[in-house]
Amino acid sequence: MSVFVPITSFVRMRLTWRGSLLLRPPPTGFRFVLAAGKKDLIDLPVLVEDELEEQFVRGSGPGGQATNKTSNCVVLKHIPTGIVVKCHQTRSVDINRKRAREIMREKLDVAYKGELSEVVTKKKESVLRKQEKRRKANENLERKRLFKEALAADSKPGNDTV
Repeated sequence: MSVFVPITSFVRMRLTWRGSLLLRPPPTGFRFVLAAGKKDLIDLPVLVEDELEEQFVRGSGPGGQATNKTSNCVVLKHIPTGIVVKCHQTRSVDINRKRAREIMREKLDVAYKGELSEVVTKKKESVLRKQEKRRKANENLERKRLFKEALAADSKPGNDTV
């Protein structure tokens, strides 16, 4: 549970449930906001509603009549950049609108910052961790295979080395 208390217009104080105190300087450049509720707090651009064009269209995919007849698929277009996001993850229009805006913020972050975007760097870190985990698993499998071969060679009849 976090509580944000404005100290000044330049610095925000964040009090966590453990009572620790974190001071964070304001971000520069684009308008940014802390994404509360995320596992890692990352700075993403703020969406200006005047720059968005929102449409509700009929969904598609599995679900039959429940999805095909209702217009709960949200299509967001960011007019200055031309980025389009389509979200039909749930049957609720409100939840789809919220999720579409989250996706749009992440896409705008990638569009504005490119390779320096926090979304891209987190993805790269995840891929590297996965590759490292796979490499370690393969090394362990190879060690087991060699150990079993050594045991099999020792237990063959005729290999008495006493």
